[in-house]
Amino acid sequence: MMGKLLMRGLIVGLLAGILAFPIARIFGGPPVESAIAIEEQARTAAGEAGEEPMVSRDVQRTVGLGAGLLAYGAAIGGILTLVTAFAVGRVGSISPRATAATVAGLGFISVVLVPGLIYPANPPAVGNPETIGYRTQMFGLTLLFSLAAMVLAVAAARRLSASFGSWNAAVAAAIGYLAVVAVIRLVMPYVNEVPDVFPAIVLWQFRVASLLIQAALWSVIAVGIGVLAEREFSLRGFGASRVKLAHR
Repeated sequence: MMGKLLMRGLIVGLLAGILAFPIARIFGGPPVESAIAIEEQARTAAGEAGEEPMVSRDVQRTVGLGAGLLAYGAAIGGILTLVTAFAVGRVGSISPRATAATVAGLGFISVVLVPGLIYPANPPAVGNPETIGYRTQMFGLTLLFSLAAMVLAVAAARRLSASFGSWNAAVAAAIGYLAVVAVIRLVMPYVNEVPDVFPAIVLWQFRVASLLIQAALWSVIAVGIGVLAEREFSLRGFGASRVKLAHR
């Protein structure tokens, strides 16, 4: 069953990547093009020769963008499918579809939203090329800390629910997670490499578009995996048995 679910989760992720492509083109394309134009103008003003890209912009904005979204969607779809299959019956007496939505929601918060708020995405012409390795490491550490804090929060909610009820346990776990996120923000170094002359509206549009693309892709995956999990576990009768085990 796991192999079949994983394969279907990969397919759902690919479908999510396809559906996210027009959103990326419509909302992400304009600020990227504006940022590239600003970067080229800055090079011209500084008397620097423009470098011919290894891959043309037409290929980047079509084939390259599509391939990236497909690969990312398939990876997220596969991971969320496995986590959802494990979590059914272990996060309270909720349906497999609700479990998939919960897993996707918590994953989006810990993997996309929190790291993205601490180290937001930057368009071309923003960021020092010499510090890209350092910035990547800081983002990766933030992602790991956020994900670990979310796992601990879920474990704490499960443990506390027996004594304080599911709602109170969830609220306490959420507060604990937010407290950890606040500590992460205080501990991790600030990185601000946005040029003073870079238009704020372009930066804002790019970051909003990045978050919108991620939200659309994760939402489609959550819905798709929820439908698959509901059907698979209901047919095999695993949903009820796991819910019973969760209360033992």
